[in-house]
Amino acid sequence: MADIIQLLPDHVANQIAAGEVVQRPASVVKELLENAIDAEATSINLLIKDAGKTLIQVSDNGKGMSETDARLSFERHATSKIKLAEDLFQLKTKGFRGEALASIAAIAHVDLKSKQPEAELGTEIKINGSKVELQEPCVTPTGTVVSVKNLFFNIPARRNFLKSNSVETRHIIDEFQRVALAHPQIAFSLHHNGSEIFQLPATNFRQRIVNIFGGKTNEKLVPVQEETEIAKVEGFVGKPEFAKKSKGEQFFFVNNRFIKSPYLNHAVTAAFEGLLKDKSYPSYFLYLDIDPKRIDINIHPTKTEIKFDDEHSLYAILRSAIKHSLGQFNVAPVLDFERDSNLDTPYDYKEKPISNPTIEVDRNFNPFESEQNFSKREKNTSGGKSFSSSFPKKNEGSWEALYTTGFENEKETDFANIEFESEEVTGKLFEDDKKSESANTFQLQKKYIISSLKSGLLVIDQHRAHTRILYEELLKSITVTAAISQQLLFPLVLQFSKQETAMLSELKESLEQTGFLFSRIEEHEIEIKGIPNLISESEVSILIEQLLADFENEIPESGFKQTDLLAKSLAKSMAIKTGAVLDTVEQIAIVNGLFACKEPNVTPSNRKIFTTLSVGDLEKKLM
Repeated sequence: MADIIQLLPDHVANQIAAGEVVQRPASVVKELLENAIDAEATSINLLIKDAGKTLIQVSDNGKGMSETDARLSFERHATSKIKLAEDLFQLKTKGFRGEALASIAAIAHVDLKSKQPEAELGTEIKINGSKVELQEPCVTPTGTVVSVKNLFFNIPARRNFLKSNSVETRHIIDEFQRVALAHPQIAFSLHHNGSEIFQLPATNFRQRIVNIFGGKTNEKLVPVQEETEIAKVEGFVGKPEFAKKSKGEQFFFVNNRFIKSPYLNHAVTAAFEGLLKDKSYPSYFLYLDIDPKRIDINIHPTKTEIKFDDEHSLYAILRSAIKHSLGQFNVAPVLDFERDSNLDTPYDYKEKPISNPTIEVDRNFNPFESEQNFSKREKNTSGGKSFSSSFPKKNEGSWEALYTTGFENEKETDFANIEFESEEVTGKLFEDDKKSESANTFQLQKKYIISSLKSGLLVIDQHRAHTRILYEELLKSITVTAAISQQLLFPLVLQFSKQETAMLSELKESLEQTGFLFSRIEEHEIEIKGIPNLISESEVSILIEQLLADFENEIPESGFKQTDLLAKSLAKSMAIKTGAVLDTVEQIAIVNGLFACKEPNVTPSNRKIFTTLSVGDLEKKLM
């Protein structure tokens, strides 16, 4: 039998590796930025076009590469980071696998220019789908410029799997922020389609956070610092009152490398126990400095997952450090047994003489005396003090007249001339035009609406039912007719990050169809002058935060998917919650509104809204 196993050609192997290494344009951005950092650059510029599909260019002022290194960098498994297997546990740099540049060159047009400080000329290399088309000396500034054009040009199937430009841009911005936060001492800039997105100068960690997420972020940060034999922890956590509905602002950095760790995230959440609202997530920016021998990074191509040799100790250190910071800066509530100084007696009271209180009494006052005699006597009262009332009294005569007044002088009354009303008539100031409807519904546990049917009982989840009603109304408002908006007396100003305001700018037109009116949308804040009739002013910030959280999690493309997700998110936030007390009229309105919907059976997220209990089911339960 003939041999059937054969070695793959290098360009095919590189294309296969690209499936793991280069998942989307953001993966290329991450690799090129980390290479620039390893080159000891102090200024890095990122330029993208069409969300990285057309062009990704990273230029730095680092130490550059020689002609040989520039050529070898595109070979498979070529790296300067490791020579022995033991070096894997002593890594201090970013990349080390030696697969990224070779994979990128296999699925794109790559142009590299690099020059070392001591060299007179640099090197230019052009690669087209793993084929080196050009390698020659060139004039270029010190550092390296890498241009990646037409990503996935030779793999159309992979290109079709890419999302819309807005979605891919968000992923690129996420990767850019992670790298920029890990290295505040390096200046970064990001330009997309000719417009500046970020311009970050070299600064400290706190200022870097403020430059990325807006000026209002500074007041939300609580510093965290702890140093032990196992790890050194420093960074910032957000105050509990500023917790968001999304997990966007949560960053872990281990040895200046961004990581994802659900276990450590639970440690942070545990430190905020009792301080957060329901379904709220705290923001944190935490650096962990650990001995490289204690961690293993080489478990995933993206290098965002790390294994620790002692996770439990790290969990306890992180939790206690955050708790200590929250208590130190009076964020967490503490028991205070100190005496309140406001309750102390002032010192000057001991020097004041003691005096008995005086009471002035008019000993000549007679309540049964007539007003006329009293006024005469009052004039003769010594001291000139007046005890008379300032309000004139009607002279009723002496007090005996109260008891001598009888029927002696009255004439006989002819009772035959007196007419009586046949019936007592009572009126109302406001006549209620509404006729009392027969109460055929009632509320159970402030969660369910129970209504009677011919065949049994109807049990409706009030929150899910109202969500379905609002969803169809909002979908109609966005796509067909604009909803009614109520003007605010004072415009509402809300603070958001640059990425969030960019997302709101994309959704502005659709939100205005639902009833929102925006005065302005700037880099870090928005101003709202009108809101839908169904919500109050206090609910606006919560509703928009929930909306942004939903869009960050799902990241829909433009078109109906975006409109549908907008209607779903707004309906879920605006619907009445479990625990709301409803009167009979409101219960009937929800029941009627639900069965007027096109799909009353399920919620927009395909959850069951109501169920029925037949008489037969009840009889079975009572047997």
